[in-house]
Amino acid sequence: MTQSAIQGFSNLNVFYGDLHNHCNLSYGHGSIGEAFTNAKLQLDFCSVVLHAAWPDLPTEDPSIKHLVDYHKQGFSKAQTNWPKYLESIKEHHEEGRFISFPSFEWHSMEDGDHCVYYKTLQDAHIINAPNVKQLRQSLQNHCGSSMLIPHHIGYKQGYRGINWQTFSNTLSPVVEIFSFHGQAESCEGSYPYLHTMGPRHGQSTAQYGWAQGHVFGVIGSTDHHNAFPGSYGYGRMAVWAESLTRDAIWRAIQERRTYALTGDRIALKFAINDSPMGSICSASPERNISIGVEAGSTIDYVEVLHNNCVIHQETCFIKPAGKNPRTYKLPIELGWGEKNDETHWDIQIRVKNGELKKIEPRLRGYGPTDYPKTSCFAYHQISQESANQLSFKTKTRPNRSTHAATTEALCLELNAGENTYILLTMNGRYIEIPFADLLSGSRSFYLGGFVSPAVCIHRAVPDTEYQLDLQLTHHHESKTRDWYHVRLRQRNDQWAWTSPIWIGPG
Repeated sequence: MTQSAIQGFSNLNVFYGDLHNHCNLSYGHGSIGEAFTNAKLQLDFCSVVLHAAWPDLPTEDPSIKHLVDYHKQGFSKAQTNWPKYLESIKEHHEEGRFISFPSFEWHSMEDGDHCVYYKTLQDAHIINAPNVKQLRQSLQNHCGSSMLIPHHIGYKQGYRGINWQTFSNTLSPVVEIFSFHGQAESCEGSYPYLHTMGPRHGQSTAQYGWAQGHVFGVIGSTDHHNAFPGSYGYGRMAVWAESLTRDAIWRAIQERRTYALTGDRIALKFAINDSPMGSICSASPERNISIGVEAGSTIDYVEVLHNNCVIHQETCFIKPAGKNPRTYKLPIELGWGEKNDETHWDIQIRVKNGELKKIEPRLRGYGPTDYPKTSCFAYHQISQESANQLSFKTKTRPNRSTHAATTEALCLELNAGENTYILLTMNGRYIEIPFADLLSGSRSFYLGGFVSPAVCIHRAVPDTEYQLDLQLTHHHESKTRDWYHVRLRQRNDQWAWTSPIWIGPG
């Protein structure tokens, strides 16, 4: 691919993480150990966040006394468990393999909710500040080694949505625009806010903040409450960093080399005049825009926005893969059925006359706000037994609705040709599928009869559909700072939104 040659990314690698999720050390479910075990299945870095403070908690409203008590109990647990929490972070952090940061969540009706992150364990402590201004002042002593990231910004100000009047990018290089709460890049489009906390509010979105002159990048997080960082489909982030180290990941976030994801691993590069996403560039009337994508499935379209308006849409058409051997992505998904109890899966997959290159877990666990009957959260096992063979053990539950999947999946990246076969054993049943059959559409196999759980082997997506290189030039002259960002949609409704690039003086 030519996208690897985009200037500004030559010494950078993409890493995937989730900075906002929870466990039972404050309020939530599942242990901190289970959270890290689950995180390591599909992430490079994460922060498990403890709910810790809410200075303007509405205690005077008797109708929500149950919520007030719930939060107070969680905050008390966070204070008690803080030393244990720091020890667990130290235990699971490993430079070059898995990075973790300490953090706590600070709620506010007036200023919006924020998560506080520390670069090192030595600096990490809970601050119960009365407002965001004083919270920021308390963190100034750790400037450079602390961050204050607003989340679920899309709620109306005064209802725990962002307050742009008190926002500052001094300690907030990025904001969270996607989580299980929904999408807040704008007040339109997929993933509206449906939580009991309310709908999206146009003046609480990222686009509105950029239009007010604020400079910040974007991330996605799950805000998962059941010890499952990176739960598929509920939000993740990616960074372009020099290496998988605490220093490098931290620096990438500080420099806004970040983008928000819904679920699929999408390697997305975006540069203008050789400066990567997050940059503030000198004024120039000619803007040479470079985009490189290796997506997780068929790309539907890529949009380039200038000052929040679409100036280019690259629509990607499905192209015949042909008979020549090439690289494909092949999702294999488990679940469905009507059974009330969990379905236990034991799957073996072998690629015959082909090459298995990579395995991308797409694991959900229990939903972010589910209340599981069991404490067994770390139940996924993925083993690559040989170069072309793997086993996958997991559990699934029936989908709650057509809008809330509880399936579990792996996506295989493989080299395949007309003589390739997929050999699948599911709970003892053997199936042999010619790879050529998967080029035209998905294939389904059931464990039993009608409404029994099933396996879906999705259509094989060739690299011609998930790789894209785009170069274009945009001319614009302005005496004020303007900005560009990119959003990408896949056919499977997985998304990516980049941090902007700003041009000119502020």
